[in-house]
Amino acid sequence: MARIYYEKDADPGLVAGRKVAIVGYGSQGHAHAQNLADSGVDVRVALREGSSSKAKAEAAGLRVVPIEQAAEEADLVMMLLPDTEMAAAWDTQIAPHMGPGDALFFAHGFNIRYGLITPGPGIDVGMVAPKGPGHLVRRTYVEGGGVPSLIAVAQDASGKTRDLSLSYAHAIGSTRAGVLETTFAEETETDLFGEQVVLCGGLTSLVKNAFETLVAAGYQPESAYFECLHELKLIVDLMYEQGISGMRYSISDTAEYGDMTRGPRIISPTVREEMRRVLDEIQDGRFATEWVAENRNGRPNFNRLRAEGKEHPIEQVGAELRAMMPFITAGKQRVEDASGG
Repeated sequence: MARIYYEKDADPGLVAGRKVAIVGYGSQGHAHAQNLADSGVDVRVALREGSSSKAKAEAAGLRVVPIEQAAEEADLVMMLLPDTEMAAAWDTQIAPHMGPGDALFFAHGFNIRYGLITPGPGIDVGMVAPKGPGHLVRRTYVEGGGVPSLIAVAQDASGKTRDLSLSYAHAIGSTRAGVLETTFAEETETDLFGEQVVLCGGLTSLVKNAFETLVAAGYQPESAYFECLHELKLIVDLMYEQGISGMRYSISDTAEYGDMTRGPRIISPTVREEMRRVLDEIQDGRFATEWVAENRNGRPNFNRLRAEGKEHPIEQVGAELRAMMPFITAGKQRVEDASGG
């Protein structure tokens, strides 16, 4: 069994003794910066010149400085830029100002796992990865709780990187919920796999294909939308709260029997084999190479697929139906305001 760390296991003084730079002020950036500041940590937010996030960070009472200055001042730099933007910022704005004794932290292992960023030998390299969106990291902290985090060490020049990572996790509230130690490789590979096979790629493809099947069979698009997309929240919430068995307990026997007998026909051995191929592409770096090349080439495939997705009939039907249910988006503006993105 993996060990879970809590507040009693962390030394708050380790991160409190550091000068921390939060690079980026999006969903995770705003939460880390504000939580650290409220925990008494010396924080500065590092942003590009002309960033639209500067006013938001300053309105939250945070000090904002250029990325180069932040890297020069700080002895712990947390990278919270998009994966595809980190390497350029590291090479030109951060690396020249970091050396032995400094710590470089990440909330996702992509750039270290695939060798896009290679810190010098005297730099500690750690990870603190909250398992929730930034607005939840911030909100639960304010409420006295926290979001669980993963911590990992890629380079331990000082011999104290794990303890510093745990201290940082404590300062953003994660030790209130639990902190699990992992590796950069495990976090990166499982995160990408989960996104591609279940949480995003698998789920959206399943929903769209089911919707198309019903509509092609002559059913109303509105009915297909409700059955294949709208009711997902109910099922996911039940699984989140009670696990798969708890969800099955809460649905009808008819639904449960259909679940257990037809589900394996949909997610068949052939699908399982494709999952394995997707994992292979993540493990051997093919996905990372493809994604980096896509960005360097101006994202033509990404932009085409995004545009096609927005034009899918399920989006048009969904927009019309959601407009009739204002309760669905009642909290949307509050989340956007809190995200800082």
